[in-house]
Amino acid sequence: MLQQETTMGKSLEEVHSSVDTTKQTSFWRRLFSFLGPAYLVSVGYMDPGNWATDIAGGSQFGYKLVWVLLMSNLMAILLQSLSARLGVVRGLDLAQASRETYPPFINVPLYFLAEIAIAACDLAEVLGMAIGLQLLFGMPLLWGVSLTVLDTFLLLFLINKGMRKMEAFVLALVMIIGGAFVIEMFFAKPDVSELVTGFIPSIPNNEALYIAIGIIGATVMPHNLYLHSSLVQSRKIDRTPQGIWRAIKYNFVDSAVALNLALFVNAAILILAAAAFYENGIHTVTEIQDAHKFLAPLLGSKWAPILFAVALIAAGQSSTLTGTLAGQIVMEGYLNLRIQPWLRRMITRLLAVGPALFVIIYFGEDQTGELLVLSQVILSLQLGFAVIPLIHFVSNKKKMGEFAIGTWLKVAAWLIATTIVVLNAKLVFDQILEWFSLAENPVWLWLTVVPLTVACAALLFYITFQPLLTKTVKDLKPARHHQPVKYEPETKLRYKRVAITLDFSDVDQNVLDSAIAIGGTGAEYMLIHIVETAGALVMGQEIHDMETTADWDNLKRYAEDLRSQGYTVRVQLGFGSPKQRIPKIVHNFDADLLVMGSHGHKMVKDLILGTTIDAVRHAVNIPMLIV
Repeated sequence: MLQQETTMGKSLEEVHSSVDTTKQTSFWRRLFSFLGPAYLVSVGYMDPGNWATDIAGGSQFGYKLVWVLLMSNLMAILLQSLSARLGVVRGLDLAQASRETYPPFINVPLYFLAEIAIAACDLAEVLGMAIGLQLLFGMPLLWGVSLTVLDTFLLLFLINKGMRKMEAFVLALVMIIGGAFVIEMFFAKPDVSELVTGFIPSIPNNEALYIAIGIIGATVMPHNLYLHSSLVQSRKIDRTPQGIWRAIKYNFVDSAVALNLALFVNAAILILAAAAFYENGIHTVTEIQDAHKFLAPLLGSKWAPILFAVALIAAGQSSTLTGTLAGQIVMEGYLNLRIQPWLRRMITRLLAVGPALFVIIYFGEDQTGELLVLSQVILSLQLGFAVIPLIHFVSNKKKMGEFAIGTWLKVAAWLIATTIVVLNAKLVFDQILEWFSLAENPVWLWLTVVPLTVACAALLFYITFQPLLTKTVKDLKPARHHQPVKYEPETKLRYKRVAITLDFSDVDQNVLDSAIAIGGTGAEYMLIHIVETAGALVMGQEIHDMETTADWDNLKRYAEDLRSQGYTVRVQLGFGSPKQRIPKIVHNFDADLLVMGSHGHKMVKDLILGTTIDAVRHAVNIPMLIV
């Protein structure tokens, strides 16, 4: 149990009860209280990368690949529901669960693969935004790609406004996308009888297989599995078995509704491409720009291309928000490393902008469509490395207890994982054979591509059979938490209300010794710690995860140590940015002295990790002691 931004006066049970869910009595009210996380996840299923694969599939093969969209959506609903279950039951996101289970030599490559997937996703969003700006305003693609760096500030603005406002913003963008395609479908007038035949599974040729894999990668995105397992923890729930089962049920409903909305958008794009291009004999539309250009003459409306461009910008902007959050969750979960949100965003965006600028400058703007499809194939290639651990984690009865998935869900999940791995293996094998057939000197392939492929296969083999290879699971140990310290205060009372910030590092001992030396036994102390995880930045006090629980437990230990020696101590856990939360807590406590530990880094590290002390110093009007 944990207490969130409250004092010891409140019981732990009250903090852990779900105010937003347990007080609701009707199905709809309870469902509404859970709505949100799946909609943030769903925008990743309708990003510009999906547009590229859907347009390519519809223009080249008509309605024949509609079944791939349906299959991918069913796969996504199941996998996202498993991801939500992991977060609800264990209070861990997928990256944290991996760090708990696997040794570092496995987690590090898994982390890099997850980062590659996020960069590939962000690449699609960069190109989509740039193409949308070009189509609407005639802006050169090179300029548009460069300008996408600025949306970092939009993300930071929304994060500071809170979870619900971010959800409302994203939902508004989703409604713009959906509304645009409702009108587009009205203009296109697809052949319903041909559309129905598209639900019969078929793969006409290898090119169709490549696009089908791209559609799967664009629909079932690995970074969304990390994201969803974290976002569901924003809803406080009743931690009884009945409350957890209720949370699992409502999160499944939330996922099904949100992802079916994404299916509608993706199907609309593919059907639009089939009706407008394939049925008119235009089978080579792989560029979003070409699709935009042909829409007006083929559909007979000047509004069709405008709506198309507006929806494209909305898709790119909404997807970029979730990609950034996933990046923070992955970095913190695998590496236990936190950096400033703006820097995390810039790293993700620059990793995407680089390849985009290179392709535009070196190959020209007409190659962006192929780059978009490639980015989605890369996403698909990463899927197995996220899906297989997820299945193992939610199947583990020792960790999940009665909430572990049953036999039928296991069969379905492993069938999905097998399908993904087999399709990707075939794609990789065929591609390597093609490279060998075209290479004049294949030595470089033997030195680079083959070893890398073998290493990835070995990694996949390990995470697949890891439960059979080892029966021991190491516990996740939050870095540098509570350590018993000795307190040797002076007796002279100088301040009556002393606030103390702690970060669970070696500096804490000096901070506490200095604070109680000044205040003595006659003063009242407030121990403060701020949770800075990616989830805490967005969800605030609604967050309920393993990191927060560990922080709260360590804060209580410090307080108990001091109380046992006769000191009057209160504690408070804050969430989000320390620069904002510390001054508010100090003010509410009416402190007359603030004691903080020096972070011990300068210049470059200040830029990366932030300068909390300077910001707090300017926000409080009481004396500060920097230890």
